[in-house]
Parts: sequence; C-alpha cells; structure tokens
Amino acid sequence: MNLNDKLFKIKYVSDNISHLTPNTEKCKNCSNRTCTFVCPAQVWEWNEEEQEMTINYENCLECGACRIACTCQSIKWEYPKGNKGVTFKQG
Repeated sequence: MNLNDKLFKIKYVSDNISHLTPNTEKCKNCSNRTCTFVCPAQVWEWNEEEQEMTINYENCLECGACRIACTCQSIKWEYPKGNKGVTFKQG
C-alpha cells in the first residue's frame, strides 16, 4: 500500500483556524526548511517568490515531526481544539 492509499484511510475534521503557528522571521532565515520535506502530509510549503511559509494545516496528521525536525525551533504546535483533527481508522 502506498502513502496516498494510507492517507486516504484517515478521517479528519478541519478547524477554521490553524493549530500550527510558525515564527515567520525565523522561517525566512532558515537555511534548510526541514519541515517542508519531513512532513508526511506535505503541510509545510515554502514560497520562494513571496518569501513565506504556506501552511496546509487541514492536512496535518498530528505526528509532530515538523516541530521535532525544525532546526530553528520556530513552530508553535498544538493539538486541534475540541473534536477537530485526525481520527485514524483501522483497515
């Protein structure tokens, strides 16, 4: 089973506000932007032209890989509030 097939098995309820908050100034000065390639759900995307991070927080698997891998320690990461976020299904 490939990654896209596995991601299809995930149920989530997206919040209307992000539970991920980067320090945008630290992101601009980051030399490697590890978050953009360590995240299995491609939540983090660096826009070179705009010099800003795009956060697709509604895709977040809540694994925490981004905050662990961030060499600048610029990610404020919280679980989504209430009944929002990921529900993993068996199968």
